[in-house]
Amino acid sequence: MKVLLVVVDGMGPDAIADLPQFKRMRAKGTYCGHARTVMPSVTLPCHMSLFHSVDPQRHGVMTNIYTPQVRPVRGLFELLHQAGKTTAFFYNWEELRDIGRPGSLDHSLYVRNTGSDSDKYLADACRSHIKSAEPDFSFLYMGYTDEAGHSFGWMSPEYLKAASAAWDNIEQIATQLPPDYSLIVTADHGGHGRHHGTDIPEDMTIPLLCCGKVFAPGGTFENACILDIAPTAAKLLGLDADREWEGMSLI
Repeated sequence: MKVLLVVVDGMGPDAIADLPQFKRMRAKGTYCGHARTVMPSVTLPCHMSLFHSVDPQRHGVMTNIYTPQVRPVRGLFELLHQAGKTTAFFYNWEELRDIGRPGSLDHSLYVRNTGSDSDKYLADACRSHIKSAEPDFSFLYMGYTDEAGHSFGWMSPEYLKAASAAWDNIEQIATQLPPDYSLIVTADHGGHGRHHGTDIPEDMTIPLLCCGKVFAPGGTFENACILDIAPTAAKLLGLDADREWEGMSLI
């Protein structure tokens, strides 16, 4: 089994509920439209929690400026590397470079976030790399939806257009994934107005969709948290979660 994890920055569940691309994908997998992220609901703390399966108070990153961990928790990239699994990372927000320790990645590609075009460029690169190298774990991050939220407002026409374009990319990748891949699609946080970072539902609620052989088509997760994603990915890849992780596998 191999895994592709896709994070669309700032994507709230209300933004995708009516998208035909999402509805088609939703019918193929198990979904939670009320999964929870962590506080502060800010991009780098949320990603550190996603990949290390602990709250920000534990990993110590409380803003979008990386702070080395005082008592390090092993992250998903490190767990996979130490188990001999191959990894790949595609992203357009440079601060994410620190979510994996040096030496834990086999392939990475960063491009500057210049709008939906940069999201598509990364999605195409990710699809091409999976086709040629078939890494055990790939992570695709698309950042423009969050940028549109800050620039025009969450749930604005421009924001909804960015979320729709992200799902165009997701659906195109999904239709070409080899049969031994599982796909996890989620967000780091939501938003309200032109901001996020608070504990209100609009900021804290994220979608989570899992597709693959072990996930029931049209199924539902009753409860899910961003901390559950790393343990789930590890189990899909035949590995035990790190003993310090606090999330639970969804399978």
